[in-house]
Amino acid sequence: MAKSRANGQGGNNGATLGFEQTLWQAADKLRNNMDAAEYKHVVLGLIFLKYISDAFEEKHAALAAQQAQGADPEDPDEYRAENVFWVPKEARWSNLRANAKQPTIGKLIDDAMVAIERDNPSLKGVLAKEYNRPALDKQRLGELIDLIGTISMGDAEHRSKDILGRVYEYFLGQFASAEGKKGGQFYTPRCVVRLIVEMIEPFKGRVYDPCCGAGGMFVQSVRFIEAHSTGNGNGGKAKTALSIYGQESNPTTWRLAKMNLAIRGIDANLGPEPADSFHRDLHKDLKADFVMANPPFNMSDWGGERLRDDVRWKYGAPPAGNANFAWVQHIIHHLAPNGVAGFVLANGSMSSNTSGEGEIRRRIIEADLVDCMVALPAQLFYATQIPACLWFLARNKHDPRLRDRRGETLFIDARKMGVLIDRVHRELTDEEIARIAATYHAWRGEKGADEYKDAPGFCKSATTEEIAGHGYVLTPGRYVGAEAVLDDGEPFDEKMRRLVSTLAGQMAEGRKLEEAIRKNLKALGYGL
Repeated sequence: MAKSRANGQGGNNGATLGFEQTLWQAADKLRNNMDAAEYKHVVLGLIFLKYISDAFEEKHAALAAQQAQGADPEDPDEYRAENVFWVPKEARWSNLRANAKQPTIGKLIDDAMVAIERDNPSLKGVLAKEYNRPALDKQRLGELIDLIGTISMGDAEHRSKDILGRVYEYFLGQFASAEGKKGGQFYTPRCVVRLIVEMIEPFKGRVYDPCCGAGGMFVQSVRFIEAHSTGNGNGGKAKTALSIYGQESNPTTWRLAKMNLAIRGIDANLGPEPADSFHRDLHKDLKADFVMANPPFNMSDWGGERLRDDVRWKYGAPPAGNANFAWVQHIIHHLAPNGVAGFVLANGSMSSNTSGEGEIRRRIIEADLVDCMVALPAQLFYATQIPACLWFLARNKHDPRLRDRRGETLFIDARKMGVLIDRVHRELTDEEIARIAATYHAWRGEKGADEYKDAPGFCKSATTEEIAGHGYVLTPGRYVGAEAVLDDGEPFDEKMRRLVSTLAGQMAEGRKLEEAIRKNLKALGYGL
């Protein structure tokens, strides 16, 4: 069965604590005419700086109290030993806040970012250093510093509540919404990430995301471990036993991911710099236990013509004009012998037969790699209103820890699920995520799960032969059928007589209304 989530989420997948929305509205008001894509780095960089400064100040106070015992509050090694970033004097939040109203505040922040990167090699190249540019209103920048300064983020109490992480995540989502299509490049809606994580259950091992965006898959994986810290196969540890590997080609998004993970103390190998997973795979030899991803939909300019004979294309060379099956095969290539993968793709990947895609899909199906397909509702994503689907792959369908599923694939149709959270965006509820995940766990035969049963209109376990009979199309709607309609107990003949009688009465009433309208029009001199 799908396990219950940690407390504090309620029914809201936006991680709202109450103050995030207020903080966002205030910060957005200060944006003035600045483009959301630019303002994102201004705000998130300052939030990160506030976090590491809070953590530093707490440790600094503790060391100052122990000076009689030989502690030195100005020794960087004292902080590094406790996994706390060292913040030099010129970069401390107290200094910036004291100078927030000065016209030089932009340069002071840039200098602070440079100093922090200099003294903390793991942050090299990560922090934004564009606060002194003329286009950035320094008065509003000072007001933003005052605003962010009202929230404690990095001390032990607030770290335990993941205050900054939730603020950061909420702001990422709001910026993604504000940027529209571009926002989808760095942000996967939290409900989609949660669904993937809940289904494949990354308790321990190597986790990989070849197009990691702002790192949401990794954050949710760690949360999953913490929510299931007892009986999780991880020795009851609340902290994850995951080794995290990722890659991101967009430099600004790569920096967002580095900060997003750093503020949660998540150690991850995202490579020394941004890089394209197709043309410069930074984890060539990695075989991951779990792969999770939300690749760009239908990417046409991926440079496929330069990779026609790549070792990763075991099931056929992907078309140069669409990277969907390049991503699928890249993911398969990096799966460990017992590895599982969950990733988002455009709906076309389930049925397209153009440019050899149908043949590649057939070979993947016949290799018995497709474990589950989930059709998602429309309007979940910021990048597109086109509905998408989830692919779940398994290298080993006869893993002794689970039921032998060889020659079988589960289809789930979740298109009718989700609730509108605004005019254009939909979100899966906690209950819906739990239902989908529980169905998959039951079908896999997990210990403690309910017995699996096909549910017309929702889920169906199909054989490879059945899939072949549908031309190797993986669209769940082809398999799950129509939802069963409850019999109301009224005999058909009686029901038809009743309905026809009702219809006759309505038609008679319609004729009366029509005659009345004709009379009124005639009285006005407009007879028909």
